[in-house]
Amino acid sequence: MVEMEAAFDELEPELRAQAAGQLCGRGADWEFQRRQGVIAEELIAVAAGIRDARPGQGVVIVIGSSSHATHRMVGSVAVSPARHSPVPS
Repeated sequence: MVEMEAAFDELEPELRAQAAGQLCGRGADWEFQRRQGVIAEELIAVAAGIRDARPGQGVVIVIGSSSHATHRMVGSVAVSPARHSPVPS
């Protein structure tokens, strides 16, 4: 577990820079957060937090779909938030 955490520590600055390169100057609010937990649950929690902090504004989660056939059959990160979100999807 410690090795995996160290790997994420090394990747985080690169991922943060890539996100900034793609999103800065696009006219949309965004932020980079590193979280631990079940991916779908964490995405829903972040969206709910943003919704609660900014009443009246829409919150959108964009997730690319998997190209693996197994994911399409049993579900993936892209499917789970849509099924379990407490907010409209």
